[in-house]
Amino acid sequence: MSTSSANIDVKEKVDHLPLSPGVYMFKDRKDRRLYIGKAKRLRNRVRSYFQESGGHDGRIRVMVKKIKDLEVIVTDSEAEALILENNLIKEHQPRYNVMYRDDKSYPYICVTNDDRPRVYPTRTVINDGSKYFGPYDSVMHMKRMLETMRKAFGLCTCAVSRKNVDRTKGAPQWHSCFDDYLESCSGDWDMEEYQETIYKVERMLNGRTDALIRDLKEEMSIASEALEFEKAARIRDSLRAVQKYSRKMKMVADKKVDRDLFAIKVDEEISEACGVLFKVREGKLISKFHRFLKNIKHLEKGEMLQSFVEDYYTGQHAGGIPDEVYVSDDLVNDEPLAQYLWEERGRKVRIHRPQRGEKAKMIRMALSNAKLLLGERKLEKEKAARKRIPHSVKELKEHLDLDRLPRRIECFDNSNLQGSDPVASMVCFVDARTRKSEYKRFNIKTVEGPDDFASMKEVLSRRYKRVMNEKQQVPDLIVVDGGKGQLSSAVEALKEIGFYGQCEIIGLAKRLEEVFVPGRSQSIMIPKKSSALKLLQRVRDEAHRFAISFHRNKRSKRTIQTELTQIKGIGEKTAQKMLTKFGSVKSIQKADIDVLQEEVGNKMGQRVYDYFHTEA
Repeated sequence: MSTSSANIDVKEKVDHLPLSPGVYMFKDRKDRRLYIGKAKRLRNRVRSYFQESGGHDGRIRVMVKKIKDLEVIVTDSEAEALILENNLIKEHQPRYNVMYRDDKSYPYICVTNDDRPRVYPTRTVINDGSKYFGPYDSVMHMKRMLETMRKAFGLCTCAVSRKNVDRTKGAPQWHSCFDDYLESCSGDWDMEEYQETIYKVERMLNGRTDALIRDLKEEMSIASEALEFEKAARIRDSLRAVQKYSRKMKMVADKKVDRDLFAIKVDEEISEACGVLFKVREGKLISKFHRFLKNIKHLEKGEMLQSFVEDYYTGQHAGGIPDEVYVSDDLVNDEPLAQYLWEERGRKVRIHRPQRGEKAKMIRMALSNAKLLLGERKLEKEKAARKRIPHSVKELKEHLDLDRLPRRIECFDNSNLQGSDPVASMVCFVDARTRKSEYKRFNIKTVEGPDDFASMKEVLSRRYKRVMNEKQQVPDLIVVDGGKGQLSSAVEALKEIGFYGQCEIIGLAKRLEEVFVPGRSQSIMIPKKSSALKLLQRVRDEAHRFAISFHRNKRSKRTIQTELTQIKGIGEKTAQKMLTKFGSVKSIQKADIDVLQEEVGNKMGQRVYDYFHTEA
């Protein structure tokens, strides 16, 4: 274990962990959970994070450096660890776990846990014993299902309603509804008949339509033979409604099997993935479901897919465990999931990655859906980004009559002291906000003396040659600090390297805050109170600040090197220590020999004193 990666307390905890299944939680110095995982053998799994030979990606290495504490919960089996891990991830939302990015909560159909259950739509899942069917990708699909059930089984509007369910009192509250006036309210049915109807509703929600149709035909036949023609007519209507619904479901398998198919697709550009589930019951595709995954950088598809599958089965769902589970990629470790499904269903559930045939075709169809959803997601994000464009950016485009919105602005400024230590800076603003990771510093190499025009020309040539050679992002607007002279030099530089015309360029003169544009003799005066002018001023001032700080830093280093480090035995580290103590080289020069010897020792202090006073 690397002592630089984890403190001694965590190291001791890892050494004493049991070789048992369970869940581990890494925490930072503020006791926030960084990552939650499960393990078949806790000690081995947790120790692997801190081994130098682990071959971890950058994301994990960064996380390990932040670990200050460790908490574990031992379980009896991997299946229990799987459930506990999922619940803890949802509760604490750790930064380094794969998370789900949903712009909405998905709709479910709830069948309440009451003597007379209600059936109603909800987006809130409560662990109260009720059954939740879904989630549904489409609200319209869910509404059609509710309407079909109401027509097929005669459930009245107060039974298929959320408004009449009082969850705080633990029981449904029966109220009069429109059907009550027609003397057809299901609230008046006897208990046995009502519960039998709810059982049929659940079978339909589970996709068991073939078996339901057979039972309804048998019930209708029995009612007819018993001369209960009114009851037989009601069952006939139910039968027709269920048959109509069943015909609309797509037949995707020759065998009447129950099957869940999971697929994952990744979009590197937006750094998100989409997981898609096709739920097949009795050979028919009864529903599909998708979720977007974030925190996927450096993760393999198998890891993302495993997270998606485990999250689905350990969450709230009443669709039942199928006979078969098929996946688009191999899972990293399917043992805990297989054990969990076996325990839930009572017999083995096959988890397999199909390579050919009908199942592989279904997986390809799920992947196509995931690709389509990611494409729509990307368009939504682009549309949202366009809506977030600040007013100052839009206003700047109007005032300067630019061809495109100046969303990315790069601004340049020079700095020198009477020609010494000439430097330049480039700052970057994106949507009116600083993008400090893309700031640049330049040492002027070809210009002698205080020549701002030549310095500006050199810097822009170097910057945009690199942009072209490395195919970096081209700015929407280049701003140079200065008037016509600096702008002319900048334009000349861009023309020489063949970059001119790829984006707009302006000069901003400080005295009157005039804006100069190439090919236009008169300057543009933007109103003083305009947000566009304030944006330009912020950009220019930030470039100036950045250039000044770079120049001072360079000058300070040169002073240390040319003065203190020329003294025998004084290196940069000692020189910096002395400057921190005394504040400047001048103060060191004036210091008494006793003070110098106290700071750097008798021998070194004498040398420093002799150097300055001999020179004097």
